[in-house]
Amino acid sequence: QVMLVESGGGLVQPGGSLRLSCAASGGSVSSYTMAWFRQAPGEGRKFVARLSWSGTSIDYADSVKGRFTISRDSAKNTVYLQMNSLKPEDTAVYYCAARHKDATMAAFPYWGQGTQVTVSS
Repeated sequence: QVMLVESGGGLVQPGGSLRLSCAASGGSVSSYTMAWFRQAPGEGRKFVARLSWSGTSIDYADSVKGRFTISRDSAKNTVYLQMNSLKPEDTAVYYCAARHKDATMAAFPYWGQGTQVTVSS
């Protein structure tokens, strides 16, 4: 069972950048489809970005396209979310999630504890 630990959140001014990290243990990120979700206060958890286990497919929510980039470093067993041109509406708790390449269900069964991102002047 893979375990996920996010880091890199914090307070940043509008227009600034942050890079979130998701360190995996108990499994190789190359064997999992990895994703980032976020949850703003009073809202449900929403999809942000997804990187397929093969590395050949990447998807983004329309709200972050052109500003956020998902990537992975297999040697470090870590997935990243580079966030540029941040807006106040990007404020949320960001979660890393994983689904094994052999999984038959579309849901992500493995989740990290989340990291807070606050965009404010």
